[in-house]
Amino acid sequence: MSSLTQTRLQAPEASWSVGAEVAVVGSGIAGLSTALRYVQRTEHGRVVLVTKDRLSTGSTSFAQGGIAAAMDPEDGPVAHMVDTHLAGAGLSDPYTVHVMATEGPQALRWLIGLGAEFDRGEDGSLALTREGGHRADRVAHAGGDATGAEIQRALVAAVLAEERIEVIEHALALDALHDPVSGAVRGVTLHVMGEGARDGVGAVLAPAVVLATGGMGQVFAATTNPPVSTGDGLALAARAGARLRDLEFIQFHPTVLWLGPEARGRQPLISEALRGEGAYVVDGEGRRIMEGVHELGDLAPRDVVARTIARTMAEQDTDHVYLETRHFGEATWKRRFPTILASCLSHGVDPLARPIPVAPAAHYASGGTEVDIDGRTSVPGLWAVGEVARTGVHGANRLASNSLLEGLVYADRIAARLAEAREPVPDAAVTVGAFVPLVGAASTGRVRALMSRHAGVLRTGDGLAALADELDAVATAPAEPGAGVAPGTDSWEATNILTVARLVAAAARHRTESRGSHQRADHPEPRPELRIRPAVVRLEGNTPVTTDEDWTPSLPPELVTELDAITFPLADRRGAGSTAPGDEPRAEFTLPYTSPHQSHVDVVRRALAEDLTAGPRIDVTTVATTPGDQVRTAHVVARADGTVSGLPLAELTFWLVADGALEVHRAVADGDAVKRGDVLMTVTARTRDLLTAERTALNLLTHMSGIATATRTWVEAVTGTGAAVRDSRKTRPGLRALDKYAVRCGGGVNHRYGLSDAGLVKDNHVVAAGGVGAAVRAIRERFPDLPLEVEVDRLDQIEDALAAGAEEILLDNFTVEQLSAAVALVGGRARLESSGGLTLDVAADVARTGVDYLAVGALTHSSPALDIALDLV
Repeated sequence: MSSLTQTRLQAPEASWSVGAEVAVVGSGIAGLSTALRYVQRTEHGRVVLVTKDRLSTGSTSFAQGGIAAAMDPEDGPVAHMVDTHLAGAGLSDPYTVHVMATEGPQALRWLIGLGAEFDRGEDGSLALTREGGHRADRVAHAGGDATGAEIQRALVAAVLAEERIEVIEHALALDALHDPVSGAVRGVTLHVMGEGARDGVGAVLAPAVVLATGGMGQVFAATTNPPVSTGDGLALAARAGARLRDLEFIQFHPTVLWLGPEARGRQPLISEALRGEGAYVVDGEGRRIMEGVHELGDLAPRDVVARTIARTMAEQDTDHVYLETRHFGEATWKRRFPTILASCLSHGVDPLARPIPVAPAAHYASGGTEVDIDGRTSVPGLWAVGEVARTGVHGANRLASNSLLEGLVYADRIAARLAEAREPVPDAAVTVGAFVPLVGAASTGRVRALMSRHAGVLRTGDGLAALADELDAVATAPAEPGAGVAPGTDSWEATNILTVARLVAAAARHRTESRGSHQRADHPEPRPELRIRPAVVRLEGNTPVTTDEDWTPSLPPELVTELDAITFPLADRRGAGSTAPGDEPRAEFTLPYTSPHQSHVDVVRRALAEDLTAGPRIDVTTVATTPGDQVRTAHVVARADGTVSGLPLAELTFWLVADGALEVHRAVADGDAVKRGDVLMTVTARTRDLLTAERTALNLLTHMSGIATATRTWVEAVTGTGAAVRDSRKTRPGLRALDKYAVRCGGGVNHRYGLSDAGLVKDNHVVAAGGVGAAVRAIRERFPDLPLEVEVDRLDQIEDALAAGAEEILLDNFTVEQLSAAVALVGGRARLESSGGLTLDVAADVARTGVDYLAVGALTHSSPALDIALDLV
């Protein structure tokens, strides 16, 4: 990362420092869990945990609804994945969602084991409820509607009991510290405010800095976020050069207590758990506004409800609607929602007597600092977790109560990676980059008003352009860095708010469609092509820059490893190859892949495209007949005896179509013999995805298994002779790597893959070169390091080939008697292959002549498919 693109806040030099193996910035569920998990995984590891306020006042403590995890036996991780993807509007990352939903139940059990006390039913099991976007009761809650406070209590108690975690309170993180040689992050500067144990600007030196600073709600005029949520971690990451993604997707909670037209700042949240218990949204005339809008009605995902409320308010020229809860009765209110009841009453609203006035307000940032599956940012040494991170779980819109679970799961993954690769505490580190012009606290009100006006629930291109221009004007107002504005907490926060606002505006302006929580009135529909054109925002100096990037499928590492084992030659782009006139390598015929799995993904995508390119580009029959949220299990079953090959390709097909929202269990492995009726694999996923993927998955599986089955038949025919059965280049176009892999699954061996990995002289080459010997010598002179093979169709050609240096001789259409003579003539001076005209009934006789290989081109060009089917259960 070039220091020319990095920036920093103007601040005094650090007057004190402290060191640890890990510095965690933030004290919500993500930060506290990261610190605890790290010390639990290490014997002597130390953590410094920095928090902007007191340890007990992280954003987690304000969470009312609960934490989502598939704990009910009638529920399951796949159903949770499906709901997450549906809420995420097509942009949720398949693997990160899969990991969160799969590891989520155990993460929740860890939290319970730590001492968090959740509400229980009469039988002692977790009392689970349902929130917007969930199609099952999977939200665990505590104290009715005080879940966050209970989680925070348990985590804080555990942190305070751990002597290897040092806490620094009342500290605003300023900028990353870097290794002066490598540029990797090696700590963080911070300013401890007056109430802290230390004073002024200091530094935490650590080989790993984990940002867990929460959200950016205070960038807007009305928000559910606490005052500390000013986007400090996101701004710090941006100044350090990190990639940011999905910033345009700001979730507006649809039901925030409306306190009047002049209300600003943090406003009380009215949890959608009320709608999970039967509350519903009405307009001023008492009409239910969600009826007919979404199949889930008032339990639709938050973006849908917020958008409907915003449109209703615009149509009726009002600034709020109402949440009807009077039918709950006093007992339900006091048992399930005592915190919300108290909040309403404190603001003069009695929900037992009248509907609750509500309006949308900025609530949650679905995007953030881009991280990988283990929380690494694009800047070495800098990690991120929780709301400040963009794992990809939330996509274009967060599913209710997934954020607490995401923080738990990915905190543990970060801790695991850091514990596996512990590094020493650095002795020193430096800040890098030019100073960012500071802005005064007086600018914050203007920035917030602009953001709420132009980047709220409904946006327009013109509004976003005006927003960007006005924010740029605020950013460039000072004549010199820091001119007229002194460094301090107020100016640092104001500058962070402005930085984040400019980044969000750039991202929102770039996305010219409506998707999830990003709604453009001038582009009211989603654009399918933008699903696979991710936009990344970063700071270059003090300028936000947004770029489109190529989409890369998100796959589980275990599947990638399997697919990479289906190998083929990759291009050497280091300049090797002939440069003689007319001999230049043909770039247009060179595959672009750097790993085999990339090619296999493309094969599957092209095959799926054959089914899904025309017309509406969907499986019309399945969409018309199958509910979108239905989850079923399917068995992939052999309908005939044979040898299986292609299970990783079948799984890849289901994975891509289902966006990773599936569970796969294999009963057999590639290369195994199977009987009619055997279940090869079991797949649980959305029914729509199973049926859409079915034909492509089976086409690959039946074709490859057919090759493996035919190969196994030939191999068994020559068993005990010492000869091997091998293939040729007579493969299906575009499927050579898969066809040759299937031969290996059947016990055969592969001949050359392409025209560049061995020299093979055939009859036409002999004619062109003027003889066998001349052709062999020409290849040996030009390409001395390549294997050299010669095909002959007469015994008298063999000696010329041997004399010229042939290492392998292919005996084309030789009789058994001629083969025996050839073996005797060669006497072990070269390897021998019998090819042409071979049939199973003579295979053993041919093999017993002493040849090394039997070449069977029919294996890959004409083997019948093995009958395999998919059965829903």
